[in-house]
Amino acid sequence: MPQWKAQFISSPKPCEEGDPAPYFRKTFDVEPGVRHATVYVTALGVVEAHLNGSRIGDAVLAPGWTAYRERLMVAEYDVTDLLSTGPNVMGAIVGEGWAVGALTWNKSNHHYADRPALFMQLEIEYADRTEIVSTAPSSAPAKDSDWVVGPGGVRANGLYDGEVFDAQLEQVGWAAPGYDATAWWPTISYDWPMSSLRLSSVPPIRRIEELAAVEVTVSPTGYPIIDFGQNISGWVHLTLNNPRRGQDITIRHAEALKPDGALERETNRTALATDRYIAAGHEREEWEPRFTIHGFRYIEVEGWRGLPSLDDFRAVVVHSDMDRTGWFESSDAMLNRLHENAVWSMRDNFVGIPTDCPQRDERLGWTGDVNVFIASATYLYDVEAVLASWLSDLMIEQRSHGVMPRSAPLVDPRPSEPTALWGDAIVNVPWMLYQEYGRREVLRRCWPAMRAFVDEVATRLDPRGLWNTGFQYGDWADPDAPAREPGQAKTDKYLVAQAYLARTTDQMVRIAELLGEDEAREQYVELDTRVRLGFQEAYVTQRGIVKDETATGYALAICFGLLTDEQQTYAGKRLRGIIAGRGHIISSGFAGIPFVTDALTMTGHLDTAYAMLFQTQCPSFMYPVTMGATTFWERWDAILPDGHLHRTGMTSLNHYALGAISDWVRRVVGGLSSAAPGWSQIVVAPRPGGGLTTAETSHVTPLGLASVKWQIRDGEMVVTVVVPDGATARIVLPDHPEGLVATEGPGEHEWAYPLRGDH
Repeated sequence: MPQWKAQFISSPKPCEEGDPAPYFRKTFDVEPGVRHATVYVTALGVVEAHLNGSRIGDAVLAPGWTAYRERLMVAEYDVTDLLSTGPNVMGAIVGEGWAVGALTWNKSNHHYADRPALFMQLEIEYADRTEIVSTAPSSAPAKDSDWVVGPGGVRANGLYDGEVFDAQLEQVGWAAPGYDATAWWPTISYDWPMSSLRLSSVPPIRRIEELAAVEVTVSPTGYPIIDFGQNISGWVHLTLNNPRRGQDITIRHAEALKPDGALERETNRTALATDRYIAAGHEREEWEPRFTIHGFRYIEVEGWRGLPSLDDFRAVVVHSDMDRTGWFESSDAMLNRLHENAVWSMRDNFVGIPTDCPQRDERLGWTGDVNVFIASATYLYDVEAVLASWLSDLMIEQRSHGVMPRSAPLVDPRPSEPTALWGDAIVNVPWMLYQEYGRREVLRRCWPAMRAFVDEVATRLDPRGLWNTGFQYGDWADPDAPAREPGQAKTDKYLVAQAYLARTTDQMVRIAELLGEDEAREQYVELDTRVRLGFQEAYVTQRGIVKDETATGYALAICFGLLTDEQQTYAGKRLRGIIAGRGHIISSGFAGIPFVTDALTMTGHLDTAYAMLFQTQCPSFMYPVTMGATTFWERWDAILPDGHLHRTGMTSLNHYALGAISDWVRRVVGGLSSAAPGWSQIVVAPRPGGGLTTAETSHVTPLGLASVKWQIRDGEMVVTVVVPDGATARIVLPDHPEGLVATEGPGEHEWAYPLRGDH
């Protein structure tokens, strides 16, 4: 860990809404003989650092969002090649970001700081010494070599509302030697706890790719509308040829269009999601914002001369730079699109932290969303570092507030209390990270927080072991709930809480055993027994009928092992009847969606699970696909069959939680799953159905690539499997004449055999 010599510096006055972003600058001399140079950068706000006119690094929206007063990430860069002998300049632009700008639906700001502030420390190594140039205050009178601050082209910025950039006011060479900064102002020290600084080990947020525009139309307002074909998180890069000086281009972002072709901006709620670029009048100008981010597929452009071409705008996809690790493809185009929708929604919501949505006045690190999606997340991308960082913030907020919060970092002003599915993310997310990566450290690190949460819940149980008081989200966003009351689900919210608590107590027993916490293990064995008996007594009949007879109730009871074998068989039949009786549409919310198809599969009703998967009537998995969705929606009917938005104020078109179905798709349809932490033991058991003739899935495990590919052709099944070094795979071939089950080691293996029955 470096010794921090720098301090935070800022503009003299607090930031008000709509203020220009501060540009910081310092001149210093470099002598010959530099061996190495390193700069450390962070900010209260989001920072873009420069050295001698060159931008440092390629991260954007740095340092990202953490619980800043306890953990503020510092980026480290090798800048040896950017230094030159003689006068040098380092500088930075600092936007409002999460620290200073508006957050939540209240759009309140200054959650962490009242103005953007900069921290920069440059260490220059010579043969005989190390010199430090930093944002430490100077003891000398103000002069050009001190840090100064001034305005530039960034006239306003905010994560929700957008960025205003006036190219006429951008100072050419402001971060290079020779620029005249005598009119700029001295900076002042900004008080901040230096103990919060941490060298970043988290994948930075970056520009990941650019998407070309696919169509240009004209809205009823007369403004051009540009469609990029995909709902993303990011911003737009524009190119202007021969603009007039002062030409003002306004770009409004949205996820959807109204039936008449106008921009549908209601899913943004109060987030303006509007960028403006004011041209300098050069022959060719290119620009993109750097201090905001939007969730969008479409833009409306005002101030353009004529109709833009497809080449004038590109969509820039922005999110945490995680490695892709999981893929799926099949013979059905709609199923492929469904899976890609889950991938895109995950990408768009992993911008530093796992959020609920990227477009509206929220974008919070909700615990319930990531808890629902965690099995899919660990398969699709390497999320170990991103989620380890988020868990650190979750535990910080738990210690600070005395209870497990519903989101982290915590800026939601509403009080928290223990809840199922949201609160127990502190147990399930580390548990799933351990299952994926095989490292116990995450369990050990989170163990005190897990215990604090579960022990607090235990104090709230009645004498029968029931969690039947207090606030619960229940089966959130049940499609049958009143439109403006998503928590009013069919399934008893305390049934949901009790079922999830049973899953949690079982995990606590297993984690205590892994960590050698024998006394705690006995405690949680007793608690687990109480909770399960309580569920049986309160919610299940002797025959196996689960209270209220909802798909979610049956699915949770089956998947969480809350039934006897006889009850499970009967419950599976009842679940099948519920699903088939409603025409295979979805009747579950957040709590049930990840488990309904699994419960059907576990109880011998695979055909019903496939019928549910491929149903297109609203509400269903495939209905949004039929409506042109390129991401998962917050509610299945967010866009109604007539093309109008479901106007409830809760209609995000980019919520990844309901994409949890992708986990069942890769395990059951694709046939690839892990049977031991770190994928040392693999299960290959594809279950064809739904008229599919091919499917393949692959995953970069900690041991290497594992994959399954199957195809049905002329009555023959061909299965190809790749097992990575260090792993063994249990192969269960579908409809094999001999019911083949085999164990295979590393390498590629293939089987071809005639199928039984009709395929």
